[in-house]
Amino acid sequence: MSLPDVQSWKPESRFKLTRVGVKGIKKQIQIQRPSGISNMVARMDLFVDLPASRKGSDLSRNVEVIEEIVEQSAKKLSPSLESLCSRTAESLLHRHEYATYSEVHAQADYFLERHSPTGRMTLEPYILRAKATANREGVFREYIGVEVVGMTVCPCALETIRETLGKHQNITHNQRNISNLMIEAKEGVDADDLIEIAENSMSSPTYGILKRLDEEKVVIQAYEHPKFVEDVVRDMLKNVLKKYGHLSDDTIVIAMSESLESIHKHNAFAERHTTLGQLKK
Repeated sequence: MSLPDVQSWKPESRFKLTRVGVKGIKKQIQIQRPSGISNMVARMDLFVDLPASRKGSDLSRNVEVIEEIVEQSAKKLSPSLESLCSRTAESLLHRHEYATYSEVHAQADYFLERHSPTGRMTLEPYILRAKATANREGVFREYIGVEVVGMTVCPCALETIRETLGKHQNITHNQRNISNLMIEAKEGVDADDLIEIAENSMSSPTYGILKRLDEEKVVIQAYEHPKFVEDVVRDMLKNVLKKYGHLSDDTIVIAMSESLESIHKHNAFAERHTTLGQLKK
């Protein structure tokens, strides 16, 4: 029995859609990093564009594609999360013959060894992000990114209290800061370096385990480096330029930071989407 292909029907409203797909697919993957094999649970989003002539996209094909890619990667490990996304984006265009563009996002929990201010070794959690895009003209782009949690101290309240109570005062409020840094993947770009850049751009890193002396040092460091959320983004851009300024001018950089306010019911946010060439200017 032949079943109706409803997705191929003509829609009532004839408009092209930029992205149609599935979100939140979870898969266990293996990545061959220079330091060894990393086992990750990745959460992936897969999209293609949809022409005005089709009612819907064949969403099951997206799931089939990621199943095939994950199965292949078990036999031939991918060197990075972004390269896995790129292979998936390419395969999406093969499976969706009506699409002209594909886009794949992935994120996974990631851990790095860190040392607290007193030298205690800890294993700190981060989020590794990746993105890949592809089109029919053969243009592929890969992006690597990280999400880092740290701390910021408000410079505005600090200076206001100093003006009121005296320059010797170190009283202000602080925030938990969540920063995302993504850069177009080129040779030499590494997630560990991006984590370092993001943490160094905050008032202070934060840690899972802190003893009293550690707490003292973290707070002192943060109060010695008060920062707006805008400062965090600008310092990430500055540090990206220091580390990767040798890359081509068209290399895309995306920096975002959100401070979870402690004295407001809202958060503060800043972002810059740019290229290395624009930063150099």
